[in-house]
Amino acid sequence: MGHLDHAAYGWLTPALSYVMASIGAALGLRCTVRALAATTGASRRNWLLTAASAIGTGIWTMHFVAMLGFHVAGTEVRFNVPLTILSLLVAMIVVGAGVFAVGYGKDRGRALVLGGLTTGLGVASMHYLGMAALRLHGSVSYEPLTVGLSVAIAVVAATAALWAALNIKSPVAVAVASLVMGGAVTSMHYTGMFAVSVAVTPSDAALPGVTAMQFIFPLAVGLGSYLFITSAFVALSPTADERAASAVASADLRLGEQGATAPAG
Repeated sequence: MGHLDHAAYGWLTPALSYVMASIGAALGLRCTVRALAATTGASRRNWLLTAASAIGTGIWTMHFVAMLGFHVAGTEVRFNVPLTILSLLVAMIVVGAGVFAVGYGKDRGRALVLGGLTTGLGVASMHYLGMAALRLHGSVSYEPLTVGLSVAIAVVAATAALWAALNIKSPVAVAVASLVMGGAVTSMHYTGMFAVSVAVTPSDAALPGVTAMQFIFPLAVGLGSYLFITSAFVALSPTADERAASAVASADLRLGEQGATAPAG
């Protein structure tokens, strides 16, 4: 068996992974809160789409930033590009299904269970599809119980996050929930990685695919920019309370103007 190092750069990659997961969770939760408060169907749909893309992007970036620190003694590690991109699309699509289940569900309890299960399975699917993109000299195997534990962590984390979106409105409380979800998603990743064993077959043959540095950094920069732009969009968009207050203020102003222009006596 090849010796596996899950943090070849020390705490750098785990810390960055946690930050990316937390940012994605924070954006996803804030967007879901905005969606639930939306007064029109189009607005709710757009906020839910943004939530799904933010959560999907955050967990995907977390996964592959963490994979920068994954080394196997005796073999180079490369990644299949189409499978890696497919894992990102799966994350967004399946997470989106879970978010929409919560956003449009009539029975909040049933919607929460369905949404949490779907979103959690989406997180786990992204992880193991991303692992299927690994190319190395040897074979990869998994310890079933640890794999099951990682999937359970993903489902519990997703359910807790969606519960927070349904029940917590305060920005501070959402921030705390995002930090918890970021920790849970990152824990799911490393739990899944501890299930991995690699039987190395020494070879001088060139491996297909690209290295983590060649592939992940350009996409991480692009997705990181997307998360930053989305953060600015969410921060600058008025909340439902702010829109309501603005509408009341505008109505009061119009009434005041009408009173000022009305003829005396």
